[in-house]
Amino acid sequence: MTISNTEPFLAARLIKEIGRGKNGARSMTRDDAHDLYQAMLDGRVSDLELGGILLSMRIKGESVEEIAGFLDAAEGAFEPLTAPPGQFAPVCIPSYNGARKMANLTPLLAMLLAREGVPVLVHGVAHDLGRVASAEVFEALGVTAVRHRAEAEEEMAKGHVAFITIDALAPKLAYMLSLRRRLGVRNSTHTLVKIMQPFAGPALRLVSYTHPEYLEMLGEYFTTSALHERGDAFLMRGTEGETVANANKAQQIDWFHGGLRTTLVPKQTQVGELPVLPEDKSAAATAEWIASVLRGDVPVPPSIAEQVAQCLLVSRTLQSRQRVSEPIE
Repeated sequence: MTISNTEPFLAARLIKEIGRGKNGARSMTRDDAHDLYQAMLDGRVSDLELGGILLSMRIKGESVEEIAGFLDAAEGAFEPLTAPPGQFAPVCIPSYNGARKMANLTPLLAMLLAREGVPVLVHGVAHDLGRVASAEVFEALGVTAVRHRAEAEEEMAKGHVAFITIDALAPKLAYMLSLRRRLGVRNSTHTLVKIMQPFAGPALRLVSYTHPEYLEMLGEYFTTSALHERGDAFLMRGTEGETVANANKAQQIDWFHGGLRTTLVPKQTQVGELPVLPEDKSAAATAEWIASVLRGDVPVPPSIAEQVAQCLLVSRTLQSRQRVSEPIE
């Protein structure tokens, strides 16, 4: 019997396993995690059960199998994008944290890559209370959020950064993110949007983490999953949660490729002369400073320049690898 998309999903048997607390809970299989999250996205889980699931996972933490199953369902909930042809594979930059203490330089990273000919997609939230979102900096730079997938593809084909909100890219995931306002805490979707691969073909994902336990879990996920079929990934500690190198002190960047893990940029232990960054952290002031960097009036912070260089190298390598694997007609 085929279950329709509207048939309620009874989650009690799974809540019984994941809801036993941090020490007593048991993890779901990848298939169970996929089916549960797909039902959540389709609205087939009651509000009572949904709240129980989200809080249980918040306390327990996701296993590699669970995050893989959730991601399978998440990436199946929206139509993937097609990157324009060229010498570079696309680079995907999630932006869901914004900045509070430092200037948000995610748009600078994206625009530096696009200037080199890389198709760049940035996806994230339009606003973040108490923080400066990348969307606001992009807007001040004249980069308006695209309205749908086709517009994103058009912008990338023109050599521009394509910024799309999660509401436009994947509305079902956007709804799951919005539940933070009702429950008061983040849920698994906040991790999923940072690691998902929205392209139909291979792409380079820039992924960040904020808590040490996610470094271990995501490191295992990227080395054991079929990552090579979807592209490669860079993993680093976030700059206030954003996947852009800290302009003052570079974080370690690990490259996951074909089941292997390579450290591209070691953690910076000593700090030399600090770059001159904007004192005003507002979107307008940050945009003005980024524009001065793009004009060449202000040097690119060395750590971000290094991140750009590594992205260019791997993006080109990934695209070359894809061409070799394509069948000859």
